Amino acid sequence: MKITLIQGSPHKQGSSNILAGQFQAGAEKAGHEVSVFDAAHAQIAPCLACEHCHSRGGGNCCQKDDMEDLKKLILSSDMVVLSTPLYFFNMSAQMKAAVDRMYSFLDKMAGRVGKMALIVAANNPNPHIMDGIVMNYLSIVDFLGVQNAGMVLGAGCGTPEITKKSEFPKLAYELGASL
Repeated sequence: MKITLIQGSPHKQGSSNILAGQFQAGAEKAGHEVSVFDAAHAQIAPCLACEHCHSRGGGNCCQKDDMEDLKKLILSSDMVVLSTPLYFFNMSAQMKAAVDRMYSFLDKMAGRVGKMALIVAANNPNPHIMDGIVMNYLSIVDFLGVQNAGMVLGAGCGTPEITKKSEFPKLAYELGASL
């Protein structure tokens, strides 16, 4: 299976990227091909809601930036994984920009991508801190009509050191290996 793993952390060695790396290791060990896209360091402008993509654009966004590369990866994949830190109860702004821009090719994505997964790292140890992002993610999965392949919700992963000592790297690896 071809998997696109989208990272949304501005911290290259941050907790959500640690978990994403473990997911990738597990998935690759299971024989899957994983392509990583760093949305946090890519040039992706926010959606303008101009509807160019669904009118005269023929499914193509009027903005020309790194989203073109992500679009190609997604449309050549069987699965998409969103990996993000939790910022104020939801995904990072960098991840949100990429997710919003998927709007231009949702019809093609829904016909190609069969599975999605979510990996989140949050400083707060209360598991209910994840309620908002889980609801958002499950709404996306439902809208696209894809299978939720799983979630790793790393509550209490405030620093990379704490994250590495937690159960969440193992859970992320196991999610990748279970595919």
